[in-house]
Amino acid sequence: MSKSEDSQLLMDDTDKAILNRIQSDFPITSRPYRAIGDDLDITESEVIERLVRLKKSGIIRRIGGNFVPGKLGFVSTLCAARVPEEKIEHFAKVVNQFSGVTHNYQRDNFYNVWFTFIAPSREMIYENLASIARQTGVEEIIDLPATKVFKIRAQFDLV
Repeated sequence: MSKSEDSQLLMDDTDKAILNRIQSDFPITSRPYRAIGDDLDITESEVIERLVRLKKSGIIRRIGGNFVPGKLGFVSTLCAARVPEEKIEHFAKVVNQFSGVTHNYQRDNFYNVWFTFIAPSREMIYENLASIARQTGVEEIIDLPATKVFKIRAQFDLV
């Protein structure tokens, strides 16, 4: 059984309904889990218990807000690096130490590690990428700043 099939067995229709509800429409209220429970005809405690279980099982990575970097005075970029196989774990560990890194993935590609970086300025991104290169010995890192956003929202219908 694959890991995704195993994860599916851990979820029932109520779990999926909760995940659908929190993806893009998290209630802005003093009791958001109560509001979700009211919408789904379950208790606030049950919502919390289910979310705790889904987080512990690894189905949910985190619950938190997503911000538009430019509206907060920040800049963002997508980076691609060509990392020798024997350096991938070390490279990923170094990259992940930077608080502005939001995603970091290995890919089957000539550029085999891709990550996104958010910082207060382009200069800080340049400095951080130079620091990553110094710490890892990986010099081939491409900086691909966004020039226009076409889509940012992802919604997965789980029911």
